[in-house]
Amino acid sequence: MHVISKKKLREFWKRWPQAEEPLRAWYRIVDKASWESFADVRATFPRADLVGHLDEGSRIVFDVGGNKFRLVVVVFFAFGRVYIRHVLTHAEYDRGKWKED
Repeated sequence: MHVISKKKLREFWKRWPQAEEPLRAWYRIVDKASWESFADVRATFPRADLVGHLDEGSRIVFDVGGNKFRLVVVVFFAFGRVYIRHVLTHAEYDRGKWKED
């Protein structure tokens, strides 16, 4: 999968250094993945959650770093692209502002 863009990950781990290694690990796995469906995502990350309806461009939420951080992405399976929308602490995620995007 082509991850767009790693910049958001780097910006987040500058604020939260303990997130760097878990986010790098997530990136390495996703960069080598060849997902064709949400089932493929769940096979790689069993705790990933689909937000909204399953269609092209649906949001998927990953628990990162022992559930301390949340990563919200949009996956376009047909194009092999993963767009990073939000990298959040668990508390930021719970506030729900990311849903407005």
